Amino acid sequence: MKVSGFTFIRNAIKFDYPVVEAIKSILPICDNFFVAVGNSDDNTLDLIQNIDKQKIRIIETVWDDSLEMKKGGKVFASETDKAFKAIPMASDWAFYIQGDEVVHEKYLDTIYSAMEQWKEDMSVDGLLFNYLHFYGSYDYIGISPKWYGHEIRVIRNDKAIYSFRDAQGFRKRVDEKLNVKPIDAYVYHYGWVKEPEKMMKKAINANSFYQEKNIIKQVKSKETSGNIEFDYSSIDSLSLFTDTHPKVMQNRIQRKNWNFEHDISFNKLSLRYKGKIFIKKYLGINTYYENYRII
Repeated sequence: MKVSGFTFIRNAIKFDYPVVEAIKSILPICDNFFVAVGNSDDNTLDLIQNIDKQKIRIIETVWDDSLEMKKGGKVFASETDKAFKAIPMASDWAFYIQGDEVVHEKYLDTIYSAMEQWKEDMSVDGLLFNYLHFYGSYDYIGISPKWYGHEIRVIRNDKAIYSFRDAQGFRKRVDEKLNVKPIDAYVYHYGWVKEPEKMMKKAINANSFYQEKNIIKQVKSKETSGNIEFDYSSIDSLSLFTDTHPKVMQNRIQRKNWNFEHDISFNKLSLRYKGKIFIKKYLGINTYYENYRII
């Protein structure tokens, strides 16, 4: 069995993406790894080149920054597809990870075993992962239904598959959902954990790809310096994280230079989200959006 990893990235240093940790977290079970490195304003290309010269394959790209491609984050899917298409047909599976996602080493055997188990079953298009979304610091995770709980991160190396919408998931042929098998493995999403000023810059940049009128609500000005920071206090519901983080994240966690504390008893979930939770818990009816078909 042959496995290729793939991802896309641009301005990783400028916006403090843990893309090196992301790639290294799954590299042990990948035979090679394809990275679409976009035209950047920093040394992202050098950063990626120095990860693993034996396994890393770089596709240098130029992002389409037109308004049409920014609408709904279409360019993210386009860049994802560039990396996926570069994977040779000799690979059986393609392991996708985004620049702010990391897989704990304790799940690698489970993931690899699942790929072996379903390799010959062509009815299985991919593997479905669970998600933990960290927020504010490495000590809290989001528990509101607004956070997606599952997503496809391993897909069969079938070029009929393509990245969907803003690279959230995948479809095949003409808007057909993938048939997937759920596995007992988590993706740790660190996209909302950065020093507040860097988080603000990243949020403004990311949001510009969705062409929304109200760019960011979580803004506060520091009177002393005039800097603009992301206001982490504007959150509905969090829970404490009491487990361990992936080993590849340890140095980054030790470099943390800001404080964020949250009263986990505080809950301001909307009636809509409370209703979704009630319906699923007590009626067994899932009203959440699912971009896949479990088989």
